[in-house]
Amino acid sequence: MKFLKITLIFIVTLSVWAEKVEIISDSMHAESLNHEIHFIGNAKVTQLQDWITADKIIVYFDENNDTKMYKAIGNADFEFKNDKGHYIGKSEIVEYYPTTSVYILIEKAEVKDLVQNNTAKGNKITVNMLTGKSDVEGTRLEPVKFTLDMGKK
Repeated sequence: MKFLKITLIFIVTLSVWAEKVEIISDSMHAESLNHEIHFIGNAKVTQLQDWITADKIIVYFDENNDTKMYKAIGNADFEFKNDKGHYIGKSEIVEYYPTTSVYILIEKAEVKDLVQNNTAKGNKITVNMLTGKSDVEGTRLEPVKFTLDMGKK
């Protein structure tokens, strides 16, 4: 019964959004006490033109059952697009905060900005889709790498 209740809450929460959100996976596990739903195996979340795929995607809810974060874990790749930017890339972990439109990419993170034609690699990359700002952090052993494509001269 709890499983049915959390699943219904999840569906109602997603239907309230202006955009359609679709999540597919091989299996799903709901944890009502923790306000989480786990999508396991070949998981993919799609909203408008944005998508994230990973081995596992966890959707976290707040006390009001509003979606507060998506977390993609394992072999994550993605595409994010709006009027300020168009990004593709990969990392081990992708966290997406829908209320602020912030993506945080963790471990072996790589992002290609298709508008500015550059690529950033680092241990942690934060992309704010509302402001168009990005931050890239490296480590001593794996420093930040930024590549600009200047085109033909």
